Formats: sequence, C-alpha cells, structure tokens
Amino acid sequence: MEKKDNQVKIRLGSLVLMIFSSIFGFSNSLTAFYQMGYSSIIWYIVTAILFFLPSALIFAEYGAAFKGIRGGIFSWLEGSTNEKVAFIGTFIWLSAWVIWLVSSTQFFLVSVSTAVFGHDTTQSWHLWGLSSTQLLGILEVIFLAIVTFCAAKGIDKIKAINNIGGIFTLAIAIGFTVVSLFVFILNHGQLAEPVTAQNLVHSPNPSFQSPIAVISFIVYALFAYGGLETTSGVIDSVDKPEKTYPKGLIIAMVMMTALYVVNIFMCGVAVNWNKDLGVKGVDLANVEYVLINNLGVVTGKSLGLSHSASLAIGSAFSHFAGIADVLSGIAAAFLMVYSPIKSFIEGCDPRLLPKKLVELNKHGMPERSMWVQAIIVSIIILFISFGGNAAGQFYTILMDMMNVSSSAPYLFLIAAFPFFKAKKDLDRPFVFIEGKKKVWTTTIVVWLVVAIGIIFTCIEPLFTGDYQTSFWTAIGPVAFGLVAWIYYSYREYKEKVLN
Repeated sequence: MEKKDNQVKIRLGSLVLMIFSSIFGFSNSLTAFYQMGYSSIIWYIVTAILFFLPSALIFAEYGAAFKGIRGGIFSWLEGSTNEKVAFIGTFIWLSAWVIWLVSSTQFFLVSVSTAVFGHDTTQSWHLWGLSSTQLLGILEVIFLAIVTFCAAKGIDKIKAINNIGGIFTLAIAIGFTVVSLFVFILNHGQLAEPVTAQNLVHSPNPSFQSPIAVISFIVYALFAYGGLETTSGVIDSVDKPEKTYPKGLIIAMVMMTALYVVNIFMCGVAVNWNKDLGVKGVDLANVEYVLINNLGVVTGKSLGLSHSASLAIGSAFSHFAGIADVLSGIAAAFLMVYSPIKSFIEGCDPRLLPKKLVELNKHGMPERSMWVQAIIVSIIILFISFGGNAAGQFYTILMDMMNVSSSAPYLFLIAAFPFFKAKKDLDRPFVFIEGKKKVWTTTIVVWLVVAIGIIFTCIEPLFTGDYQTSFWTAIGPVAFGLVAWIYYSYREYKEKVLN
C-alpha cells in the first residue's frame, strides 16, 4: 500500500484481489454443475469468449482513458454519449445493486450458519418471541448497518477487507480443485460422473432440457462473470490506473474463467448428478454445501477411513466453505455499499441531486448517500420479514426485476463503445481494438450475446405458463429506466423554468 497526497493507493495485487472477491463466486461453478452438469462448461467458455473477454477489455479501455475521473461508469457513459444516457443507464445499474444488497444479506446469514454449525440452521433461529424470518430480517439490517458504518471510514477499510475476502475466495476455489484431484488420483482416474459425448452437451437436469431453458443459461453465466464494472468506482484510488487497472481486469478475468471451468469439471470427481444432486432436498440454496460436504465424505472413504471419520471430514469441509463464504460475502458487501452509489453520486452533475447527497465526508466517502441507501434496503428487508405472504410476493417480484436489471446496463456500456472510440480528444494509454469495422463488429457481437440472454430469460417462464415472472423480469430495467427518465426530465424542466 502506498500513500500519495494523503490518499490510499491500490496496487495491482490488491486490485486483483478486490476484483476477485467482489465478482468471482466459487458457488457459481457448483451451481452451474447442478443446473447443466458438464455441459455448463461449454456455455461458460462461450460466454467468456463472446462476453467476458471483450467486455473486460472494453472496460479496461474505458478505465484507462477516464483514469482521472471519479464517477466510474457514469463518467464512462457520459464521456462516450451524453449525460441523459449516463443518468438512465447508471440508475438502472444502481437499482439492481440495491436489490442485490437485499438478497445478499440473506445468503450471508446462511453462510454464517454453515460456518458455525456445518449446515443451514437459519430457519430454526428464534429470539424474543420473533419468528425465524423476523429475526433474520433484524440481523440483516444490523449487518448492513455495520458494513455501511465501516465502509464510510475510507477506501483503506474496503481494501483491507477485500484483501482478506479475496484470499479466502481463492483458497476455497483452489482447495476444491486440489482435493478433487487428490480423490481423482486415489480412485485411479475414475469419475463419479463419467465424461461422455452426451453429457458434455446435454444437461442431466430435467429443468434444462428445452432449447429456451438452455439458452437462458447464458444470463446465469453472465451473472457469474458480472460485476467487473463495479470496480470502476475505485479507479481514482488505483496506483497508476492507466496501466494497473487494465492489467488487473485482464489477470482477474483469466483467473476467473480458468477456475470456473476447472471447478465445474472437478464437481464430477466425487459427485454423481442423478444419485447425489437429482434427489429431494437439494436446491440452488444449498447445493454448494451438499457438494463440498460430499467431497469431504468421498475423500475419507477414498483414504480408507471409517464412515464416521468420513462424515467428520465432510462436516469440516462444510465449515471451511461457510467461513470462506462469510469472508467473501463481507468483502463483496463492503465494495457494493460504496462503489455503485459512489459512481452514481460522483458521476452526476451536482445540480441533478440534492446537495446533501453529493457531499463527501473527511474520508472522501459519500457517507450520507451510503446511509440513505442502507435505510432504503433496510426498509425493504424489514417489510419482507414482517409483512407476511404479501411481502413474500413482493420479494419475489423484486428478485425477478433484478434478474435482467443487473445485466441491462451492459447494453448501455457496450453500445457506447463505438461512440467512445470516435472521440478524438482522449488520451488512450490502453487500446483494446482499432479500426471502425472491428470496433462495430465486436460491439454488435457482444451486445447481441447480452441481449439474447436477456430476451430468453424474459420469455422462458412463458413456456411454463408463469406469466407473472415473465412480466416482472422484463419490466425491471424498463421500470427503473422510466423512473430515471422522469426524474431527469423533471430536473431539466426545473432548470429551464429557473433560467
């Protein structure tokens, strides 16, 4: 760590760990195996080539060119297009991350429970006459308040937490691979889930048999790679950002892609899909811990240990996975309560927002805005926790609205790239691609990958008659964008009246 002008500077190693801890989800590869088996590898590679690689390089070029600007993706969009497009695109992006904070606090407590007890016990938590749902809601609000309070103390706090989270995130991903290889060797190369030509292209999951469902998996892969742009909020704190930021994005991108593919394959070393995952009681919420626990049990058996000793190893593995998820969850929360709102607040012209919201505290953090965000998220959490069935339906609607809202801003960022390349007055210390035809071809291909994934995610529920989910999934980015457009138009009208 280095200080210049009393500001903490983030170097390459810390930046890679920050990107890694906030974006890479070890559980994504395990969930992918649960949804699509080995065939998910193809989609992860295709998505990496057609989306992750080019988008990371596009964002790296944005970041290098706009290295001195504090507004993150807002500044990227405004510098490439105009203020109105930037305001609407960034507002949709921010709205999705605000809803993400609602859901992430719930998953965090599940990780805490697994770290302590070896499995999820949150549904049995009771205190002061509160139901488990109500108690969890209060604990989620407390967690969010603590994270906001600490993150508001400065970028150095966020950096330190993300270093720890990144190390543990790497440790569990690499550890899973090493232990799986060990079991593979002990079992003389025999896989629990055999590799065949069929299961490399065909999912064993009954829910992912139709072409529509398979193509909608693209959006899941986008989620697994999504979030690279969130680190744009800290670029002004990066040491030599014009070189360090692109390098950090590219290193993190290569590491993530490789680990996702390897970990998906390693799932089949100790787990047979039909026997271990295609049974009652296994779902998206607990599949990570089912797989980790099972790997521990199989490791014990492969070593010739007793049944009880094998179960103990499985439990120990689950505990460690829970601890790693807790630390990576804290790291992601620290970055996400700050970076998206910082990009929005500092990117906006101060005239567009209330004066108090754009003020920075002595640590250079938009503390008031962060607390407003925390209050909004807390109100949603408490309403869901204490509101009964109607609130539960509201939460489902929110999650559906978030599904594509978090991907939709990529349409703005990618579409803005040719206009960014057409700007003549920018210093470009890092250049991804040159030539008008190449720029437009790359932009169109990457944009279509995101657009097709979003479209199929919206229409897939229609084929099962779930019209409500389809409607709210599609309306999410439209609704958030409409709110932003109305607000921006109101501010424009108010300015004209005053002038």
